[in-house]
Amino acid sequence: MSKIKTYFNWSSGKDSALALYYLLQDDRYAVDELITSINSHYNRVSMHGLRKELLIAQTEAINITSNLIELPEMPSMEIYEQKMMETVSRLKNEGFTHSAFGDIFLEDLRIYREEQLAKQKLKAVFPIWKRDTKELINEFLDLGFKTIVVCANSKYFNEDFVGTVIDKNFIDNLPEGVDPCGENGEFHTFCFDGPIFKKPIPFTIGEKVYREYDNPNTEDDSICKNDKYGVWYCDLLLH
Repeated sequence: MSKIKTYFNWSSGKDSALALYYLLQDDRYAVDELITSINSHYNRVSMHGLRKELLIAQTEAINITSNLIELPEMPSMEIYEQKMMETVSRLKNEGFTHSAFGDIFLEDLRIYREEQLAKQKLKAVFPIWKRDTKELINEFLDLGFKTIVVCANSKYFNEDFVGTVIDKNFIDNLPEGVDPCGENGEFHTFCFDGPIFKKPIPFTIGEKVYREYDNPNTEDDSICKNDKYGVWYCDLLLH
């Protein structure tokens, strides 16, 4: 019986790594491509701020064909969806029928992904959906994965937090209200070693930078739409 031709939406972080690990163990699926969106202005992974060269080294170590979706510095939703649909259309023409994600419990995001894929008659796969996030991060570490925090919301963390390699002590000392996997966007990571890699990704820690962004529009009247939110980034350099 032929396997289901699947592409994986690769973020470079721990949840993607664990979801991909599970998918690779599942005999029903053949993961033949990794897709990552990058900010073409800075040549960095969208949201994570990871340098393009580290992403390439990472996907080469995983040994699965990878492709990039290049987005402008501040893409509108229309531009984002157009770029995504161009990629999805190409993948569909190449015989892909399923698209996999490392999402865990964000219902609105799952619905959005499924609706967008349905337009191209593709189906979504969520290998770690609804798993307990404390159990997931502990399982991630027990499997031998290694990951480092590359950006974090300043509402919860200061400069010292970014650049931290996650371990059991890290999990036990997270601030109250922070999800153990950062599933609400509290922090993002770069996975640099583990059972899906042929070899670890060598890197050194560079500069730590603070940036502020406009809050997205919200229906919560208690939040001023002009408010800013801050993010600490830790630059990583390919060694």
